[in-house]
Amino acid sequence: MFRLNDLILLLVIFSSLFAGILFPEQVSFLQPFPLYLMMLLLFLSFLTTQMTSVWEILKSHGPAVIWLSFLKMLLVPALIYFLFREFYPQYAIGALLLTGVSTGVVAPFISGLVNANSSLVLVMVVISSLIVPFSLPFLVKLLAGQDVAIPLSRMIQMLSLVIFVPAVAAEALRRLSPSILNKLVAKRYPVSLIMFAAINLAVFSKYADFFRQNPATILEATSISIILGAIYVIIGVLTNYKSSLSNQLAAAITFGNINNVLVIVFASEFFGHLEPTLAATYMIPFFGLIIPLRIFQRIRSGKNS
Repeated sequence: MFRLNDLILLLVIFSSLFAGILFPEQVSFLQPFPLYLMMLLLFLSFLTTQMTSVWEILKSHGPAVIWLSFLKMLLVPALIYFLFREFYPQYAIGALLLTGVSTGVVAPFISGLVNANSSLVLVMVVISSLIVPFSLPFLVKLLAGQDVAIPLSRMIQMLSLVIFVPAVAAEALRRLSPSILNKLVAKRYPVSLIMFAAINLAVFSKYADFFRQNPATILEATSISIILGAIYVIIGVLTNYKSSLSNQLAAAITFGNINNVLVIVFASEFFGHLEPTLAATYMIPFFGLIIPLRIFQRIRSGKNS
């Protein structure tokens, strides 16, 4: 069900989260750098994303991509925000950020595990990554503007820097020096683990005093993140209920396998402690979604056989 590398990633994520809380002074030197660490992490992730092939895929999945993009980046985040504003108001902004962020760059790998439409997932990774620097700040300002005193331009500038610089750098390296790119791809996993750990250490050391006084917050955030993951799968399946099984699975992955690490960095830059905590604990449903997706795949396949 899970690869060893996936389990190692979960171990690194949560051990670094707790290390940041338990030993804040020792890792406080990392606190100025999560933005740049995130850019390096995205650069490594974009190395395996073939931007030039996206256009060909987009031509064959145009209507589906437009529909999914509207739902993923605008409509569903707004609905989730109002839902949480009603029932879990303290997590409303965190839920908005997670729901409105781009699809994660490892989503095509997840889609391969469950025989989803990987081409559709790949296009959604690229399209949502290009949209999110503008759509997410817009949603935050439109929906939560009364609670967030942050200039829209500042949020757009930050996300644009984090997304576009690594994407352009990766594409330039692909064209100018494929040999160096291949060497970096070979080292990508261990370097990415270091980036994940450093980001968590930097972010959670800032809130160490709060978490040591309120340890139940991490458990609460974990429960909320699992609820969100379940909602994402259901929405993904229902939005494509008349489509093929592979497209339903692709939609569920598009909604559920998100770039939560980007939310950790973005939220820690502009918001309080709950938003990055919710984003960090989303690592559990991020990989755990494979289980309900496999179950749904078997149920649908059984009905069609």
